[in-house]
Amino acid sequence: MSPGAWQKHLAGDRMAPVYLLVGEELLVLEAADAVRAMARRLGYAEREVLEADSRFDWDDLARASAGLSLFATQRLLDLRLAGGRAGKDGGAAITAFASQPPPDTTLLITATEWSSKHEAAWTKTVDQAGIQMVFQAPRPHEWASWVGSRLSSRGVQAAPDAVAMLAERVEGNLLAAAQEIDKLVVLAGDRRLDAATLESLVADSARFDAFKLTDAAFAGEGARALRILAGLHAEGEELIALMGWMVNQLQLALRLANARDFGAQAKAERLWPAREQLFRKALRRAPREHWLACLARAARIDRMAKGREQGDAWLEAERLVAAIAEPRAATALA
Repeated sequence: MSPGAWQKHLAGDRMAPVYLLVGEELLVLEAADAVRAMARRLGYAEREVLEADSRFDWDDLARASAGLSLFATQRLLDLRLAGGRAGKDGGAAITAFASQPPPDTTLLITATEWSSKHEAAWTKTVDQAGIQMVFQAPRPHEWASWVGSRLSSRGVQAAPDAVAMLAERVEGNLLAAAQEIDKLVVLAGDRRLDAATLESLVADSARFDAFKLTDAAFAGEGARALRILAGLHAEGEELIALMGWMVNQLQLALRLANARDFGAQAKAERLWPAREQLFRKALRRAPREHWLACLARAARIDRMAKGREQGDAWLEAERLVAAIAEPRAATALA
């Protein structure tokens, strides 16, 4: 199936009985998210996740397929295939499902380790019964087109020279490309990017160090985050811009903490998978009240940096970063 046909299918009103999404991790995870979103839109109220690792009992797939829905609704079986290999038992179980798909049930199979060696009889059955998509990183001559399409999908208008420059910078590293584009969504604002504007944004290392700082803090890497903060201070960087981004990320964390459905909120925030996991792990370390206190302190530090309140803004920023990285350091917020 071509990319255009795939997007048309996702916008349609009928799920395939089985999907096999394999290949480049970032693209597979995003495609799987799109299938889950489609399922929710079409009323699939139940979802069961099956982690098919070396200890997985493939009879569980048959039992899940045969089981009756608790609420007589449509169901999505989310099968994560570790290593991309199903083995003899797995191949038989998947073939049985694809040959006679149960009513009101769709099987989503994902694998992020894949090559032609993984092709087997069961994959051919899936391809005949449903949809198989192999996602590969763009080839050298495809990078500019891929970068341009992704910028456009994120709402960033970019001139051809800006697209070409960014494609050249990130060629060969899909995750880095996705990260840079997501940063540009924030940095560019409503501006149309040309090569000169892009160059100025990318060259502004202090702005990009702000991303590194918050990522390290939310990842729980307190020592690294504090080193980045100290480096920015030593280089004479302005704290105001840094705190603006810190407040932005803490507001995001609070929205995620308040959400009834974390995954749905992360989708609404357009977080790529790695950043979704970053915040998911961070929020597990502390309750909503902690992030609310951090946000309040960040706003106060912002006022200090602007001279509207007394205090040592950089010292308070160190305490805040430590508290974000290690909630047990939250006494520093008192």
